[in-house]
Amino acid sequence: MTSTATAVAADQSPVATALAGLPRVVDLLAARAEEHDRDATFPYQGIEAVHEAGLLTLTVAQRYGGPGGTLADTVRVLAQLGRGDASVAVVTAFTLLRHAEQARLASWPTAGYRRLLTESRRGPALVSTLHAEPGGQGGAHGGAVPATVARWDGDGWLLTGRKTYCAGAEALTWMAITARTDEPVPRVGTFLVRGESEGVEVDPTWDQLGLRASASHDVVLDSVRVPAELALGLAVPKSAAGTAPSGTGTGSSGTASAVAGTTPSGSGVVGSTVPAVELTRAWHDLALSAIALGVARSAEDWLVRFLHQRTPANLTEPLGSLLRYRCALGEIEAQLIGAEELVNGLAPRVDRGEPDAVARTGPAHLLVTRAATAAVQQAVALTGNPGLSRRHPLERYLRDVLSSRVHFAPDEAVLDTVGRAALDRGARP
Repeated sequence: MTSTATAVAADQSPVATALAGLPRVVDLLAARAEEHDRDATFPYQGIEAVHEAGLLTLTVAQRYGGPGGTLADTVRVLAQLGRGDASVAVVTAFTLLRHAEQARLASWPTAGYRRLLTESRRGPALVSTLHAEPGGQGGAHGGAVPATVARWDGDGWLLTGRKTYCAGAEALTWMAITARTDEPVPRVGTFLVRGESEGVEVDPTWDQLGLRASASHDVVLDSVRVPAELALGLAVPKSAAGTAPSGTGTGSSGTASAVAGTTPSGSGVVGSTVPAVELTRAWHDLALSAIALGVARSAEDWLVRFLHQRTPANLTEPLGSLLRYRCALGEIEAQLIGAEELVNGLAPRVDRGEPDAVARTGPAHLLVTRAATAAVQQAVALTGNPGLSRRHPLERYLRDVLSSRVHFAPDEAVLDTVGRAALDRGARP
């Protein structure tokens, strides 16, 4: 490297340095995406490339020695990774979201988080919050109390249950697992579990249409031991709080009470009144939306090349010379521009903790995923048989964008929330 280049690199912020390596990583992911999709194998090399570029720890706070990436930075990265391999992008997203939550709330014990960061310096250290359970319980979007149970045995918690749709399950270094206690009035919290812990088993159930390389298998927990200090935010759910008799807020040992409420009620954003859970949801909504946009942009890129190169036997010019195809491509481009403006406009506002922006990320993810899905579907329709051939990536983009919905709240839940808010506004004098 020349002295000038060295000086330029030295002047770059940690975030800028990480972003500088993004194009190369995207190319590496794209080169292997078809293979991992076909074989449904986990993309270890792709995750390694993301890690080596400094992107897997982009959202580690500066006070922990990290770049301190924002949501605006995160959606930029994930949109590009989605262009290369949506499965890698999804697995990366959940690790970035967990680091971002720690940056805002410092909910992990200091020693435990320092251990995770030490492991991250040695190699890729994937971490994810496992909410979803078979039958829809324990969801991250306001679902029922988890069926996964934590039982206190005098020395710590024993965790038993099953989590589903666990992206990167086979490669997770840490799992943040939502569960309820078996107390007379159950408390709900998050339990930090090492991926290699005794009693943790990955059940290879993931055999979806798309995101096939994401290894979003089930995780089965059989009396997995969790020290008291790794049980976070234990509290009686609001729906049951009014029925809790005096004294039931403490654990069997008294030690558990020390971890209850360790997650701050505030958002972690200075000057913001947004509840922490809402800010966490907003990050999730926009991060996963960005991946869908990245997939749709790759589909559009392939379509553009196809329209430039495809000249049917009854024409003397490529399909791109025809008004019908140009207008259809313009429709796709317009949809994606609108969706990108939505994500890129809301992200910095969420970073500032603006309540209106946070409230709009649910409807935004709905609109963005619909736009991304419609764009890819239209691309497939325009190309006909070639677009559906496994010799080309377009059909994979379609499968991936359709399967991304598994990580979002159901449309009905989002629309019901938005509708209720609209009715509430209309009822005010």
